[in-house]
Amino acid sequence: MLTRRGRLAAAGFGFCAAVLPAAAGAAESASSLDLAGRWEGLAALALFVLAYVLVATEEFTELRKSKPVVLAAGLIWGLIALAYALSGVGGHVVEHALARTLEEFAELFLFLLVAMTYVNAMTERNVFEALRAWLAHRGFSYRQLFWITGVLAFFISPFLDNLTTALVLSAVVLAVGAESPRFIGLACINIVVAANAGGAYSPFGDITTLMVWQAGTVTFDQFFDLFIPSAVNFLVPALLMHFAVPGVSPPPAAEGGHLKRGAVRVILLFGATVLTAVSFHRWLNLPPFLGMMMGLGYLQFFMFYLMKTDLLWERRLARYRDADQVPPPHLERRADHIEGAETFNIFGHVASAEWDTLLFFYGVIVCVGGLGFIGYLALASHVMYLQWGATAANVVVGVLSAIVDNIPIMAAVIHMNPAMSHGQWLLVTLTAGVGGSLLSIGSAAGVALMGQARGLYTFMTHLKWTPAIALGYAASIWVHLWWNGAMFH
Repeated sequence: MLTRRGRLAAAGFGFCAAVLPAAAGAAESASSLDLAGRWEGLAALALFVLAYVLVATEEFTELRKSKPVVLAAGLIWGLIALAYALSGVGGHVVEHALARTLEEFAELFLFLLVAMTYVNAMTERNVFEALRAWLAHRGFSYRQLFWITGVLAFFISPFLDNLTTALVLSAVVLAVGAESPRFIGLACINIVVAANAGGAYSPFGDITTLMVWQAGTVTFDQFFDLFIPSAVNFLVPALLMHFAVPGVSPPPAAEGGHLKRGAVRVILLFGATVLTAVSFHRWLNLPPFLGMMMGLGYLQFFMFYLMKTDLLWERRLARYRDADQVPPPHLERRADHIEGAETFNIFGHVASAEWDTLLFFYGVIVCVGGLGFIGYLALASHVMYLQWGATAANVVVGVLSAIVDNIPIMAAVIHMNPAMSHGQWLLVTLTAGVGGSLLSIGSAAGVALMGQARGLYTFMTHLKWTPAIALGYAASIWVHLWWNGAMFH
């Protein structure tokens, strides 16, 4: 039986189950068959809701979040294919739709895989351990660290994107707060909220902002009109969580928090990788994953160089020792920084990626792609914008993005292209970006951190602070309506 919090999460998922089928008569299905009102479509929706309930209760069932969504993804598309087979309609329609959905996942998978590989490489080179030691020696308290990582997330995510920012800063939090699980949980929530809020005022901060920018509804410089509302979205829950963060300081850092050879160059290569991805997209109109994969090549060549040169120095040192000779001082100093050269392997870092998180993304994107193909997302957009009005619809888009991936929701809104003022387009950009912070599974940043900080940052850990995050969500909308009021006319 679900706990009270589990029932609350299930109720949120049930909202989609109640609202979307009710709209079945409002618009035609996205597919050539109208599956929204048939048993196959309703069964697919029920499978999706059940899978998300299991994800929400992972903390209690100990069933990893990827398992139910991966299974549901196969069953949902199996039901779609069965409906087409029974109706005698060409199955190639389903095949092509699934291929487009898989392409969307492949781009996210490759992007995320490279980011995780760089984080693992920096971890192996002692980057985060050295940073932890530096922060500990500076005497920062947990509360100060809470604000430092949150502010960094808010200002870095517009350039790195919210997902990569969350991965990097979560590694810092895990290193610095190793002795305080409570701090790690609160800091991870703060990072997710801050990264999503920061990503909302930049076309590079989130995939949905990229979509809005590419669609031409918001220009590059107009995104920065959302800076003040985004800052409010981050600051309100952070101020409320501040008093729950332990007021003490981390214990003194243990010895050995020094950077291994090549650590700084790995950091610089990571920056070059992100710059390559942004440049490819902005000036060459190439997808960001291509730049990230090119950056993986940077790391591969550097690892090869590092391994070969380290082994060469080890052999030179061994020859001196075998001859009972004292090595030159510079060779001794170099030897102190050669640690495990033979283990500095690119494939080891790729294998260490959080595969449960990657498979979860696969399951979610394929599940939601199936529901979109059935027509539920288009139906929901039709009902909301034509019956509820733009402001109410845009606020609900943000709430739904905490339950369903915000990418297909924003795609449905852009495809429908409702007649809205510039202020309303900025509002939906804001809500789709920050609404995912309401639940840990509502954004790529939250899902990634659940994998990085397994057992310390969970769905229920985040859910405890959902009221505070919701207050920040409401406050940011109010500030936007007031601050940018002239844009709504």
